[in-house]
Amino acid sequence: MTTAAAEPGSPGPVRRARGEQTRQLILETALRLFRERGYAETTMRVIAKEAGVAVGNAYYYFDSKEHLIQGFYDRNQNEHRLATTALLADEKDFAARLRGVMHAGIDVNEPYHSFAATFFKTAAEPSSPLSPFSRESSPARDASIAIFRDVLEGSTAKLDPELRKELPELLWLGWMGVILFWVYDKSPGQRRTRRLIDGAVPLIDRLVSLSRLRVLRPALRQILTLIDSVRRDD
Repeated sequence: MTTAAAEPGSPGPVRRARGEQTRQLILETALRLFRERGYAETTMRVIAKEAGVAVGNAYYYFDSKEHLIQGFYDRNQNEHRLATTALLADEKDFAARLRGVMHAGIDVNEPYHSFAATFFKTAAEPSSPLSPFSRESSPARDASIAIFRDVLEGSTAKLDPELRKELPELLWLGWMGVILFWVYDKSPGQRRTRRLIDGAVPLIDRLVSLSRLRVLRPALRQILTLIDSVRRDD
């Protein structure tokens, strides 16, 4: 039995594994320093020194601090997905699925609350690549929308077909509002954010159920048309 040779110039599995370990080390070091010193005060040179790698090596894996944050976004979505796997496999009720996914998202983000407000000042800038609405953030954004799509598709919820198509992105937009509230929530354990989730989910569930009523369909079509019109860049 023969083993296929690696393509010339391609890294072997050991080298790839070491490279991924180095990449994760740099990312973890950066996130720790962001928490301890703040985003603006943490330079790539400091990150490299703390991680024990050359500055050039740090730039090999991440072109800039902004790329480090994109790496954080991607990892954050992976962790959010893993945190919801059991819930989405076992629960079929739409409201319970949505509530559980939102609480899991807060759990995943909790270690980074201390520097979230400072960092948000940069991410909130419309032209910033760190904005959740930027082109650079599209992989993490799509991954998050996919989680909310799974919330809906795996549930027993009955709703208007046109709303079904748009609802995952609408839920993600609502989630962005929850995250903004969480960023500035100074209550112990951010319990006000937890109450917001617990209060908002039944309302969303009710609105989704009402979308099937014929009397509400004209208004629903107007809302979806408006959303589509502001989404387009004419």
